[in-house]
Amino acid sequence: MAGIEVTAVESQKALNEFIELPYRLYRGDPHWVPPLRIAVKELLDRRKHPYYANADVELFLARRNGSAVGRIAAIIDKAHNRVHEENAGFFGFFEAVNESEVAEALLAQARQWTFDRGAQFLRGPVNPSTNYECGMLVEGFDSSPMIMMPYNPRYYPELMERAGLRKAKDLLAYLGNANTIDLEKIGRIADRVLKRNGVQVRPINMKDFAADVERVWEVYEKAWSRNWGYIPMSREEFFAMGKEMKQILKPDLVLLGEVRGKVVGFALALPDVNQALKPAGGSLFPTGLFKILYHQRLIKTVRVLALGVVEEYRTTGVAAAFYATLVRNARRMGYGDCEMSWILEDNVLMNRSIEVMGASRYKTYRIYEWN
Repeated sequence: MAGIEVTAVESQKALNEFIELPYRLYRGDPHWVPPLRIAVKELLDRRKHPYYANADVELFLARRNGSAVGRIAAIIDKAHNRVHEENAGFFGFFEAVNESEVAEALLAQARQWTFDRGAQFLRGPVNPSTNYECGMLVEGFDSSPMIMMPYNPRYYPELMERAGLRKAKDLLAYLGNANTIDLEKIGRIADRVLKRNGVQVRPINMKDFAADVERVWEVYEKAWSRNWGYIPMSREEFFAMGKEMKQILKPDLVLLGEVRGKVVGFALALPDVNQALKPAGGSLFPTGLFKILYHQRLIKTVRVLALGVVEEYRTTGVAAAFYATLVRNARRMGYGDCEMSWILEDNVLMNRSIEVMGASRYKTYRIYEWN
């Protein structure tokens, strides 16, 4: 790797370089959504962010002649390895110029770091886990990502393959429209389910927000535990994410399903605030905050991030009730386009259900693996 030096991020100056690199690499890309720098700093704060209580992470920068040309995070996720009973290493926050030697040097460093700590394979990208932005865009480069979904240049997948990484799993994103989805069929099913099984679907209670987040966390632990890539979140981590989402969520798009007062499932959709973040350019000041506030009023698209039901109620049609209620509420609130993501490529039932509603697959994200 002549001329390429990969070193750990051990100073504030190096951390700033790590954070700033994508703002330089993506300059001029019309589809990239610059994240708020303050949010990136919080996510990378290994002393304060609750994710790192169950993970070991090292950040690396690749430099040529003193200038940053790439970055990567090497990750040992203890929660993942405990639940799945495997010795996985992960990589994330990958960015690089279009040069194979840079990508290979970064990936080799992440692999070595994780293998030195007991990993038997390297998987990613995850930023820093599947509970956050994850996957590499391999199809659907003609539009911007929606909230909490990643974006990358077209050349990234080729860099992965040249370095020897291979597909582990694809994650699919579908696009539909609340005003064209065939609501009649799923509406009939939903109404029948609600009546027959005594299911009640209600919006999240903003006046009792903490208690509802607690209920949702308990369902998440049960409903997702057998999914590929599932990583349990501590109560502290889950509540921290809930606190962030509280600032942008609409109660009628965050639904809880109850049977005799017990929460058995939830659905989470959020307005696509990426449309408001893009004009801000990653900064709140001097004018970024005003741009976000202005453009936030114009958002007419949503992303369905999660929809889960505990196992004993999955065949009762509760999911249909969630979909029907989300569509009805989205229409009433003036939303149109709706992304449903991400869905595992081999989740046949969910993929077919979404297609039946008239949504089309429009983006594919890939998790890679390197033994």
